[in-house]
Amino acid sequence: MTDSTTFRPRRSVLYMPSSNARALEKAKSIACDGIIFDLEDAVAPDAKPEARGSACAAVGSGEYGRRELIIRINGIGTPWHDDDMGAACAAGPDAIAVPKVNDAEEVRQLVAAMEKAGAPERTTLWAMVETPVAMLRCQEIAAASPRLSVLVMGTNDLVKELYAEHVPGRQPLLAGLGLALLGARAAGKAILDGVYNDVKNAEGFLAECEQGRQMGFDGKTLIHPGQVEGANQAFRPSPSAVDDARGVLAAWEEGKGSGVVTYNGKMIENLHVESAQRTLTMHEAIEALEQA
Repeated sequence: MTDSTTFRPRRSVLYMPSSNARALEKAKSIACDGIIFDLEDAVAPDAKPEARGSACAAVGSGEYGRRELIIRINGIGTPWHDDDMGAACAAGPDAIAVPKVNDAEEVRQLVAAMEKAGAPERTTLWAMVETPVAMLRCQEIAAASPRLSVLVMGTNDLVKELYAEHVPGRQPLLAGLGLALLGARAAGKAILDGVYNDVKNAEGFLAECEQGRQMGFDGKTLIHPGQVEGANQAFRPSPSAVDDARGVLAAWEEGKGSGVVTYNGKMIENLHVESAQRTLTMHEAIEALEQA
């Protein structure tokens, strides 16, 4: 079980366009768990070199508190990929996110490039999975390297590739979301849900956060600061869940050696103890982050 000193909350991970100096400044005061300094979709081709420098400067500034800092570089095969990778590795963010990772060989290629460019050991790889082929290979992608720490759902691209539609409840995406979750958990990796596009539809956003939490995602990627509070609340253990977790652990400790252990009339087994420990680990890590 990961303890609260090493567990990293990722309830809300906000994309910020690295070409927008005002947005980068505003991000210093946003209560998100992580920031993705974007060099890809949010940045026009002619602005990418300047955005690269801005992202790297932001990572090295020390002005973003305890937030997890990630640089999303342009994908393999694009004109900007190699320069992005070299600069990001030199900057040493918490992670480098790469779009459209489709197989384990690409993961190994990216890790080799990180090592060649001298990325600090603490800088991990986040693989974005956005295509049908990636959904079918998520387990091998997630297990391809110890340096890969997080899978990130690219649901907009997945909808496009499936010829599907964005609908409430995400029925067209459930198979892919489920496969990605299975692959991440089988490899012991974290996984983040995709973005919600309609930033004015708070009710729809909160419903999708709740769905993502129920499915098992660790948090949600976001495109607007107004979505942060909702994601933070949706992906944190509720007060009742924390109380129940403490009760389960206390009952388990008290009942050792007595055969059957119960809490609130329900039988407790090892799996319930592990779930309770995870709930408390999350709660303590979130409390520590917010207090800082």
